[in-house]
Amino acid sequence: MTRQHTVFLNWLLALAVAACFSALGAWQVQRMHEKQALLAQLPLGRDAAVSLAQALDEPEALHWVHQRMRFLPGTIVLDNQLRDGRAGVKLYQAARAEAPATAVLVDLGWLPLPANRELPPIRALQGEIDVQGLWAPPPSAGIALGPALAATAQPQAWLATRLDMPAIAAQLGLAPDGLAGRVLRLDPALPFGHERDLDLLPNTLPPSRHLGYAVQWFAMALAVLVIAAVLQWRTRRRGGR
Repeated sequence: MTRQHTVFLNWLLALAVAACFSALGAWQVQRMHEKQALLAQLPLGRDAAVSLAQALDEPEALHWVHQRMRFLPGTIVLDNQLRDGRAGVKLYQAARAEAPATAVLVDLGWLPLPANRELPPIRALQGEIDVQGLWAPPPSAGIALGPALAATAQPQAWLATRLDMPAIAAQLGLAPDGLAGRVLRLDPALPFGHERDLDLLPNTLPPSRHLGYAVQWFAMALAVLVIAAVLQWRTRRRGGR
């Protein structure tokens, strides 16, 4: 292999690695902008609450929702939910208003898990209740591995690794599109449910961290190109002697 071929392959490898690092940096910047846009949508006050029907008409926007809803049988127990560094689960229960027919998962809050990971007794809400909460995206699903739901020892309670809305709808006897893509996070001031808050980015990175990681990836891409240039310069110097 000639020296020119070696130089060409070295630069090709360096450019490929730099492009990969740059793509990862660009992805981090994109995630930063997505989360900044989400935080910018936060409604200013609960007095601007809308009905569930109005929230469904603007499914991608954040809303305060105030609605009388009937809770449906069945509880979804979302696993691997941290709160103040403690392992636990989040409880969700489907509910619907008189109109529209679409149901929504209501975030009932967080429960701790003991060391043996045995679920505490789960008491589902029943009947019609006036609820108020934040209409928001569900927790990030992460990498989808295996089935989304598994039965538990408690009746009408399913352990979930992620909130797969079609799978949950099927388990609850709803139509495939009968469950809204967003969830209703109960106002912490309501006197029922469990520990909860309205943090829009739970168990995930804030925008500033994404920016920091983006800078690191871009710096690594630049470093690869600089190292490749220095190595080529040294090779030329040795060849010119």
